[in-house]
Formats: sequence, C-alpha cells, structure tokens
Amino acid sequence: MKISFLLQNAYGIGGTIRSTFNVAGALAARHDVEIVSVIRSGEKPRLTLHPGVRLRSLIDQRPDKGADLDDALLAQDSQYIPPVEAKGAHFSALTDHRVAEHLAATDADVVIATRPGLVMYLAEFGQDRYLRIGQEHRIYGTHEAAIRAYQDASIPHLDAHTTVSEADAVTHREQLPGIKTKIVCIPNGCPPSEAEPADPDSTLVVAAGRLIPVKRYDLLITAWATVAAAHPEWKLRLYGRGPEQARLRAQIDRLGLNESLTLMGAHSPIETEWAKGSIAAVTSREESFGMTIVEAMGCGVPVVATDCPHGPGEIISDGEDGLLVPVGDSDAIAKGLLKLIEDDELRRTMGAAARVSARRYAPERIADAYLELIDSLGGPRRAADEVVAKPARPPLARRLRRTVGRIVRPLRRRPAPLREKKVLKDIVVRKPLRPVASCRVNSEGNIVVSVDPKGVSGDNLSLTVTRRKENKPSSAPLKPPTEAGAPWTAVLERAALRLGEGRWDLHVVRADDRARRRVVAHLPEGRRLLALDPLPGSPFTWWIPYSTVDGYLALRAWHRDAHAEARALRTTEEALTVEGTLYGAEFAGGKPMVVGTPRGETATEVTAEIEVLDATTFRATLPYNRLRAARAGEEAATWDLALRVAPDAAPIRIGRLVGDIVDRNKTDVYPVVAGVRPYFTVTSDLAVNLP
Repeated sequence: MKISFLLQNAYGIGGTIRSTFNVAGALAARHDVEIVSVIRSGEKPRLTLHPGVRLRSLIDQRPDKGADLDDALLAQDSQYIPPVEAKGAHFSALTDHRVAEHLAATDADVVIATRPGLVMYLAEFGQDRYLRIGQEHRIYGTHEAAIRAYQDASIPHLDAHTTVSEADAVTHREQLPGIKTKIVCIPNGCPPSEAEPADPDSTLVVAAGRLIPVKRYDLLITAWATVAAAHPEWKLRLYGRGPEQARLRAQIDRLGLNESLTLMGAHSPIETEWAKGSIAAVTSREESFGMTIVEAMGCGVPVVATDCPHGPGEIISDGEDGLLVPVGDSDAIAKGLLKLIEDDELRRTMGAAARVSARRYAPERIADAYLELIDSLGGPRRAADEVVAKPARPPLARRLRRTVGRIVRPLRRRPAPLREKKVLKDIVVRKPLRPVASCRVNSEGNIVVSVDPKGVSGDNLSLTVTRRKENKPSSAPLKPPTEAGAPWTAVLERAALRLGEGRWDLHVVRADDRARRRVVAHLPEGRRLLALDPLPGSPFTWWIPYSTVDGYLALRAWHRDAHAEARALRTTEEALTVEGTLYGAEFAGGKPMVVGTPRGETATEVTAEIEVLDATTFRATLPYNRLRAARAGEEAATWDLALRVAPDAAPIRIGRLVGDIVDRNKTDVYPVVAGVRPYFTVTSDLAVNLP
C-alpha cells in the first residue's frame, strides 16, 4: 500500500512537520510512504526523516535558486483557499495548479492532508480511486471564521478526518452531524527520546514553543517572579521565537528577572534541552494536543501544565506524571512549580512515571491507529482489474529478430581483451565517508562521540578536531563497534586535549585512503555541563559541543591563563555589580580592582575596587558616574571589563563561559539602566556601553 502525506512545507521545524515525519517513518517499515511538500524552502529538511520515506516537492522556492521563484502565478491569489489561510500558508494560484495536478496524477492508495488549506484542496481535487484523510492539528473552535467555514464544507467530501484529542473529535461530530466522513482521534506521534534522561536534581525549569499570545508565556514570567524570589538558585529557560519576543523581553526586564530567566531562541532538536531540566512548564490558554508535553515527558521531565482545552488533560494524569493547574492563573502556575521544586522525591517519581506515560505516543502505535482506520474504511480501493494493462506483445517473428539482434550485435563489436592489471592492480576503491554522530558530555567533562556505523567504512578510522582557519588537527582514535549496529566511539578527554580558544570542527579520517569528511550532528548533548566545574589550576579551559547552523558537529572552546566568571549581574540606577568566581588565579593580598578598558580613542580607563569574598570569589561594583566622566565627550563609549588581582598583575577578562550555552551574547541580555547597558560580546566576555 502506498501512503502519501501532503505537507505545506517539510523544511521547517513545526509540530505538524515533526509529527508527520515521525508517523511516516513508522509506516515506512511496512508500506510505501512518501511526503509531498507543497513548498520547498531549503536544501534539506531541518528535521531528521526516515530514509525509507521519499520526500518530493511541488513548488521550489529556495532562496536565490528556486526554479519557481519567478513564476507569475505566485503573485496571484488562490481561487480555492480563503485569504487568511492562503496568507499564513503561502498558498497562491500556483499552489492551486500544482496541487490539483498532483492529486490528479498520484498513484497513492491513501492521501493524508495535514492542514486546513490542504484539506480543502483534497476535498476539491481528490479522486475516488484513493482514500482521502484530513488531519486537524488545532481545535475546532480556534480557526478564523472563513477557515472554519471552508473546512466544514470540505470534511464531508473526505473518507475520514482525524483530530489529536478525543474531546475535539466529539466537538467535530457535534458540529457536523449526519456526515458520512469518519471522524476519529489519532494523536500525534512522538518517538522515545534518544537523549540521556533528565537529572531530577537539576535546578532548571524548561518551557518551549512559539512565542505567540495563545501560549501565555506572560503568565509564566509573572509566576516565575514568585518562584525566583523563593528559590533564587533555580533558573527558567524559554525556547522558541515569535512575535511576542519583544513584549516578553520587556516584561523580564521590568521584573528584574534577567539573571534567572533566559529567552533561548529556537532550538532543534529540542529533546536535548528538555533533558537539561527537571521540570517543564506549559501555560497555554488552549492546546490542540501538546506535543511539547509528550516530548518533555519522554525525557523523564514532569510537566506543570494549564488544564486547557484539549490536550493536556488527556496526556497528563494529574498528580501522577505531572500537574494540571487552572487556565490563566499565574499564582496557580507558581504554586505548581513550587510544589515540584520543594519536593525532591515527588519530582523524581513523577519524572519516572512521565517517561513511561509518553510511550503511549510512540510513532509505531500511532501508525497502527492509521492502519486500523484505513482498514475500517475498506482498505486500498484500486482492485486488480484497475491496474494499467500492459501493451500487447509484438508478433513472434519480430520478437525473434529482436532476440537474435541482442545476441549477435555485441559479438560483432566485441573489443580486444584487456591486459592484466599491473599499475592499478592494488587499487581499492572504498565507499565514501558520510559520518553522522551524536555526542554526550560525561560526568568527568569528557566528550564521548558516537559515530553511526552506516556512514563510515574501513578499519583505520580516527576523529579529528580542527580549529577554523587552521590546518593543525588534533586526533583521537575511533574504536570500532563491539556488536552489529553499535556506533564507532571516540573520547575527547578534557584533561588531555586542551583546545585553544575558538571554534573547532570535527572530521572522520580514514587512514587507508586518507579520506576526510566533516561530521554531521545528530544529538549534541551538554546536560552534564550544567553542574560541571572547570578543571583546577591554570590554564582555564572549557568546551561546549553544539550543532552549527548548517548541521555539523562542532566545539566551542576557551583556553586562558586565568578567567573571571561572571556568575551574576545586578544593575541599579547608580552602578553595575558583578559577582563572580576566579579560575586559574587567586586573590592573595594587594588591592584587587575591576578595570574598564575603553575601545574609543578619547575615552579613558575606569577602575573600581573589588570586594574579595574568599580566595576565588569576588564582588565588583562599578559606579556609572565614573563611566560618564571617562567618556571624555564621546557620544557613545564602550569598555571591556577585566580584573586585576594586584595593581601590577595582568588583567583577567570577566566573562560568562562556564555552562552549556555557546553564544551568551544571544541569550544573556540585560536592559539599559540609567543610560548604561552591560552585555556579553561574541566571545562571551563582559562589556559595558553608554549608548
């Protein structure tokens, strides 16, 4: 049986795409499966797709090179999709034509449409020779009126329509009485996490999703002000991007939560980030399903979620594997978080139960539900007599002439025999390297790299790390698998491999033919970096594995004789205060001070005394009036901050390097207070600016 999923754009990272990829991969183990992306916006999907699933697109809109970028129909409105849906999905007159052509020509037995506009197309252009199934990934009552009206008119022309919650299936049946279309609940599929399970002792809460009003992250931020006041050692990370980002940032600044609440931006895959927390938070006013809830639970993280329509209440068993709190109530959200924060055993048992509960949504189970639905609809409709007939065989004499010709012609032009190999006799052509690897930081701070055996071949393989713009790689042996299907492994030991400051790329090298190929990232895990300390002594070194924007495995490394880690920043109307820890050096008498080195030509150096708390911790307060006096008439001025353990000692840069965040300048953001802005540079060092 051939099953075809129709997606708007398979090159993003949204929940519908993830769910479709997951279920398509599970179905591909038993059937012929394809995903048809109406729009192609990238070179390759950003999410991992099962190799057994074919992916093709109808309209190529890749930046600068898409074959359809100049098609005049792109600028014309769709004649079939209401404007609000067409605008949101980038549907046009060109999608009208291409989707109609595809649905007329497809040889699929089942076509599944995954969003309202595609359901409308399937109803309009679908054929009786295949089963037509629509999907609803939102809630019936949340669609704009025109979308709801068009979709309601389309559903009766399908064989089945699925919702992701039982409650929404009931609503659909009530709103569409008497139709023959079968309406059933089939939730989204979410595979078991490959990441290391979450540590219940972590002091981190994680939330993730689009930064849009329906998610009510403003309530989470308000609740977090209460939590942070009671437990300042706990942190909250919010992953995602969207139109609410500026408003949420302003709320964080207004409440003074910059040190305990971080807007992390989008991250894929998100499972490595769920696993860094011990609690997850979902504060939506509505959730059609709750993919993030299942993902977090699959990592062993209990979720505090608002009991909104419809998904959370069907996924979470309140008090067993998570907590449900009233919708729209920031105090209730805070109480739910505090309940888990203050009860270590409850957090631990709920996390274990959550991991078990998440198995209900394994893609294989969801695939079984789709196959049961297809069977209940009568299965594939193409009968044996509908198979296209083969052309009539040619007469016997003509067939004989063709057979003789195939035998005789090669004999007439048979080439002279080749001589035995001499020069090339020992050449062995090996399969090209296509390494894909995950990595994990262990409790010693070493990085264990696991290379998928499918992408490598040969016996003498090694893993190299090379600093960008240099050609001096450091090498570590790759150990072969101990059993079939197991990965090749290499261990990068932080005590032995002190990498210079910069970004380092990983390659697999094969000694036999000197083949060298950059490693594609699968799951770079840094959970253990959250509780890890730098190695004692000097020099100070730190590294963080990460995936580059183009999907390769890399390391960000720092290597300094000494380093002053900025643990906390506080801004008032009068001064900036930095509390930190000194690595690679100690305070040993004298008068230590913080030093601001100006970048401008006319501004002058600023200094302030440091309060030494013990041999390695400090508190430095830099009054703003000293910065203003040192500006020396410049409209704007910037100073890089360092400390000196003694007046004649070399300056030690103050920065924020320890932890698991690669680019602090993108996440650790502070407001302008009294005309002064502290910030972290691209090297994660601390600077202060007078705009």
